[in-house]
Amino acid sequence: MCDAYTPAGEPIPTNKRHAAAKIFSQPEVVAEEPWYGIEQEYTLLQKDVKWPIGWPVGGYPGPQGPYYCSIGADKSFGRDVVDSHYKACLYAGINISGINGEVMPGQWEFQVGPAVGISAGDELWVARYILERITEIAGVVLSFDPKPIQGDWNGAGAHTNYSTKSMRSDGGYEVIKKAIEKLGLRHKEHIAAYGEGNERRLTGRHETADINTFLWGVANRGASIRVGRDTEKQGKGYFEDRRPASNMDPYVVTSMIAETTILWKP
Repeated sequence: MCDAYTPAGEPIPTNKRHAAAKIFSQPEVVAEEPWYGIEQEYTLLQKDVKWPIGWPVGGYPGPQGPYYCSIGADKSFGRDVVDSHYKACLYAGINISGINGEVMPGQWEFQVGPAVGISAGDELWVARYILERITEIAGVVLSFDPKPIQGDWNGAGAHTNYSTKSMRSDGGYEVIKKAIEKLGLRHKEHIAAYGEGNERRLTGRHETADINTFLWGVANRGASIRVGRDTEKQGKGYFEDRRPASNMDPYVVTSMIAETTILWKP
């Protein structure tokens, strides 16, 4: 993978890696060793009708409930693509750490990480590329749209799990709370950078917080930021930013989280 520049040596507008690398090379950020784990959700669509695989053409499957992490030909659609992608990523040396079927049928997720600094963005972009190559072979269409089907169906996100050295050390829970407070103060800026069409997904329903509300909680899937029970119990660990959309640019999101929590002085 390459990043691209104009003949004059300026990064082209879509080269978001350039600015991210500057943030990740700041001494304060380097010292904190930021770790990321990104949960990339996506939807597999039937090629000619742009409707999720496993769904009856022109109709809907049974309501959500039995599909999440499911098995069985009546509930799980597209596992051959998902498993091929997992194996290809392992073969390519991507730090892929899991896959699962999602809440909406035809929707899946893979996780990349833990990865340090800029490498999180590198790994996720290449993993996305490999996934689209595999869907091409399988004759299905890959969608990163954050809300591919309107109505009572879950959207697709890219939950970003994050920690710094201070958060992973004793007393880290206090550091986490301060970091979350800073993220809350810059909520609007983050939302603006967290993917296109996210307003269709962040409605306050389907395991999301409303786009205009910043909320955090322990083990709360309806929050903007979720802290795990283990982190609360151990007094150190990591937290999860649940706001990024599935089509977010990981360079933008990971570097912005580091910038706000480590470099930004309110």
